[in-house]
Amino acid sequence: MVKPTLLVLAAGMGSRYGSLKQMDGVGPNGEAIIDYSIYDAIRAGFGKVVFVIRHLFEKEFREIFTPDRFGGKIEVDFVFQELDKLPAGFTVPADRVKPWGTNHAVMMGAEVIKTEPFAVINADDFYGQDAYKTIGDYLRSIAGGKDKYCMVGYEVKNTLSDYGAVSRGVCGVDADGNLTSMVERTHIERINGVIQFKDENGNMQPLAENAPVSMNMFGFTPDYFNHSEQYFTEYLKDNISNPKSEFYIPTMVNKLVADKTASMKVLHTSAQWFGVTYKEDRPAVVERIQKLIESGAYPEKLWK
Repeated sequence: MVKPTLLVLAAGMGSRYGSLKQMDGVGPNGEAIIDYSIYDAIRAGFGKVVFVIRHLFEKEFREIFTPDRFGGKIEVDFVFQELDKLPAGFTVPADRVKPWGTNHAVMMGAEVIKTEPFAVINADDFYGQDAYKTIGDYLRSIAGGKDKYCMVGYEVKNTLSDYGAVSRGVCGVDADGNLTSMVERTHIERINGVIQFKDENGNMQPLAENAPVSMNMFGFTPDYFNHSEQYFTEYLKDNISNPKSEFYIPTMVNKLVADKTASMKVLHTSAQWFGVTYKEDRPAVVERIQKLIESGAYPEKLWK
């Protein structure tokens, strides 16, 4: 049986937490959200986890995320996202501080992901057991193929915060369940019981409760790296002088879908995403984890 790889985008963790040893423990034994992600990936049949990190916190990260931590149940590897990892002919502008974006981070995985399909996740988002099973099954079905990708589409009602607006990629889906577009909406919230988003003119518009949105859980085959390398060169020609420009996964996906180079199946999940968008979200995350443990979804001590 093909075992997909899990590519975890974690290059921003050092700046978010200040120190990796102080990562938020949301589980009863100090487990971080990332621990639950890997636990779910293992039981969904993933064979390897690859962390995209930075050299700045490599030593600390390796000390925490060892194969022993996960009971030797999954292979662990590391790749590095750095500003100077650019195509030939490009150099980092003197005023560039911001990373090159999520798709640049994905591209780093080409060093160690050669033949197997892989899923991409954010390190600090809780996606839920059903999401890993759903994407794992699909990735096994496309192993050995190319240009047929997938993403897990969450119902927007399952991704909101009670403490303010959120940013989500709202997906258009055709009759065959394939992505037609992904539009980043930077302000979505529930107002007077109705989910609404702010449009390009600053006006609030209603959004269906079950509208599919992207939470950066994608599935690819290794040919995606080649497409990304080619387009990143074109992207840099137009954007390298902009210190705030970022090469996002939706940027690449939208291009491939629009050009009909590749298709992306939008997979449905019953899982409820959660994360700490606002500091006020943290107690709710801890409570949700505890309820999942009480329901039997997870053991109280994740790594025995």
